[in-house]
Amino acid sequence: MSFFYAGTELVGTYITERNGSAVVKLDNGYNIGVGETALTSVEAVSAAAVSPVSIEEDPDLPEFSIISTGGTIASRIDYRTGAVTSQFNADDILRAIPGLSDIGRFRSDVLANILSENMTPAMWSELAGKIYEEIKNGVSGVIVTHGTDTMSYSSAAVSFMLKTPVPVVFVGSQRSADRPSSDNVMNGLCSAGAAGSDLGEVAVVMHATTNDDYCAIHRGTRVRKMHTSRRDAFMSVGVPPIGRVDYPSLKVTLTPDAVKRGSCEAELNNTLEERVGLLTFYPGMSPDMISAYSGYAGLVLSGTGLGHVSGSCVGELKSLIDDGTEIVMTSQCLNGRVCDRVYDTGRDLLHIGVIEGEDMLPEVALVKLMWVLGQGKDPEIVKSLMQTDLFGEMGRCTKHGL
Repeated sequence: MSFFYAGTELVGTYITERNGSAVVKLDNGYNIGVGETALTSVEAVSAAAVSPVSIEEDPDLPEFSIISTGGTIASRIDYRTGAVTSQFNADDILRAIPGLSDIGRFRSDVLANILSENMTPAMWSELAGKIYEEIKNGVSGVIVTHGTDTMSYSSAAVSFMLKTPVPVVFVGSQRSADRPSSDNVMNGLCSAGAAGSDLGEVAVVMHATTNDDYCAIHRGTRVRKMHTSRRDAFMSVGVPPIGRVDYPSLKVTLTPDAVKRGSCEAELNNTLEERVGLLTFYPGMSPDMISAYSGYAGLVLSGTGLGHVSGSCVGELKSLIDDGTEIVMTSQCLNGRVCDRVYDTGRDLLHIGVIEGEDMLPEVALVKLMWVLGQGKDPEIVKSLMQTDLFGEMGRCTKHGL
C-alpha cells in the first residue's frame, strides 16, 4: 500500500491493526504505527483481502525439503506483547525468501512451531524420522529451520541418529524477519545452496561474519553458538568449518574433510535414552548435586581443565556408577581433550569407572550418550562407543561412521 503520513507519501505493507493504529512495514524494513487521523490511504488493501503469494516453481530444478521447527527464522513480532514469537510455517518461509524458488523446488512440512528452548529429545527422534522419510522420498537435500539457542544440540542429535547420503542443513536466524538487520534471507539462501551441494552429512549453516558476504558450513557435532545476538554467533570448535557458501553467488566450497554426497545409504537409528543428565562442576559444589541423578541411565560431567571435579564428589560418583549409571567426563574448556591420568583426582575418577569424553563438547556428549544408551546398555560397548569418533564429534579425529 502507499499512503500519506505527516505530509509525505510512503510505501509499505500493512501487517496488522494494533490499538487503533495500522502497523505498516516500510520498504526500508522498519515498522511504524499510523493512526487513522494521520493516514490517508492512496492504495490500501485490507488485511482480510490479502491472499498468500503463490510460489511458482521450475519443474526442471532439483527438489528439496524444508522442515520447520520454529525459531527466529520462522518468527515475527507479536503485536499483542511486542515480543518476537514463532508464527510462520514452512510455506511462509518460502514466501519470505522468494529467491529460494530460483534454486529448487521445495516440499515443506511443519514439525513444530516453537522457540528452541522448548525442544525435547522426543522431538529430536521425530525430526530424525521425518528427515529420513524425506530422503527416502528422493529429495536432493533437507533444510531444517530451527531456533539458534539449542540448534547445536539438535544438529548433533540428528547426526547420531541418521546416516545421510544427502545434505541435511540446519539453519536459523539471530534477528527476526521484520528487522532491517535480519539475517534470515541470507542464511536461508545459503542453506539452500549447501543443500544442493556435494555435502553428505548433517551441518549448520549460518553467517560467518558480521557482513553479508558468506556463510560458514559447520559440522553438526562440532558447532556451538558463541554469542547471544551477533549474526556471526556460530563457530566450529576445535576444528575449522567444513565449508562455506559465498553470498550472493551461493558458490559452495567444501573442505577435503567434509563427508561427500552419496558416501552412505540412508539409515535411521532414532531410539534415545532420555534419562541422561548434564552437570557442570563448580568450586564448592555439594556432592548432593550428583546424588540428585540417582536412577539416571547416564550423566555427562562438564569438569574443569583436563576433566576434574573435587575429591569430595568422587564418592557420590562411585555410588552412581555402582548403581548402573554411565558417567562421561568432558571439559569446560572449549579446546583440548580430557586426560584424567595427569593428576590424582583424575586417576581416582578413572579408577571408579568414569569414561573420558576425549574432546567432545559437553552438549554433544550428552546427546551422544542418549543415543548410545538407546542402542544398548552393555557397559563395555557403551564405553567403547563413547570413546570412538562416530560422526566427527571428536575434533582430533577424522573418521566418520560406525
